[in-house]
Amino acid sequence: MSDTAAPGMTSHRPYLLRALYAWIADNGMTPHLLVDATCAGVRVPAHTIKDGKVVLNIADRAVAHLDMGNDAVAFTARFGGVSQAVIVPVAAVLAIYARETGQGMALPEDASTAEPDAGAEAASADGLPPDDGGDGPPAPKRGAHLRIVK
Repeated sequence: MSDTAAPGMTSHRPYLLRALYAWIADNGMTPHLLVDATCAGVRVPAHTIKDGKVVLNIADRAVAHLDMGNDAVAFTARFGGVSQAVIVPVAAVLAIYARETGQGMALPEDASTAEPDAGAEAASADGLPPDDGGDGPPAPKRGAHLRIVK
């Protein structure tokens, strides 16, 4: 299956994100996103970014107003007791996994991720630094599978 074989199709990444989120939540686990915080348009609290990446807990009990759209994942969450808006372009999501087991998926790249993100310029124009909303475990190491190191 190739992205070039179907011209005009939308990105498959948001559909994979929503499906894996549902699978993790349906199994009573805590979904976490691994995000490349250096990507344009990422808006998360700066103190949560480590080595250019952030882990965000997106469980129902951790966030409010979760919107997993085709262009971005948006929600509000509390960081240090302060409610903040978080916006993560789908192209910036590296992986989604269950905190408890590490099971999940590193998202494959697609043709649309190579294009510059217009929303990123708008986010940086408002003067807000890239931010992440992760209060979860450290990001899983790259490899054949995802795992959580405690």
